[in-house]
Amino acid sequence: MGNRLTQIATRTGDAGTTGLGNNQRVSKASLRVHAMGDVDELNSHIGVLLCEAMPADVRELLVEIQHQLFNLGGELSIPGYELLQPEAVAALDAALERYNAQLPRLREFILPAGTRAAALAHVCRTVARRAERSVVALGNDEAIGDALRQYLNRLSDLMFVLARVLNRVDGGDDVYWKSERLARGDD
Repeated sequence: MGNRLTQIATRTGDAGTTGLGNNQRVSKASLRVHAMGDVDELNSHIGVLLCEAMPADVRELLVEIQHQLFNLGGELSIPGYELLQPEAVAALDAALERYNAQLPRLREFILPAGTRAAALAHVCRTVARRAERSVVALGNDEAIGDALRQYLNRLSDLMFVLARVLNRVDGGDDVYWKSERLARGDD
């Protein structure tokens, strides 16, 4: 899978290009590079989230997601190469079902707030959505695997669910948007 860097400051990108894993040089403004950067940023935000206290099963899930995001980024960096397997999408589907089953039905929209861990999970959710948009834009111009889009779509949903889970770790709750419907007590 591409060359491993032993020298970080190569100066080969000074002219505004970067090397892909297949040794092709492309503009740093290309859709592919944008998608790779958004996935890398998402993985970094998950790393920050992992600095917070959380249940061991959530931590293990997030660490596995980081590995899968590295596969996703690797696939983006090597056009035509497949690293992210459909099983990774299925694993997110299973996690979504498992964690969502523990949660009460939503009564209203929730704010991206609550505990620090939950708020960070919401940041991960929004960055996952941006990464998904970047991958979709790339897919409109170049052939990419379906699993890339699907993984990011499921991951953003899972991060929403995990934010709700993390808000409940010490008996907390979602932070609901103050809507007129909720104020009236409508269900």
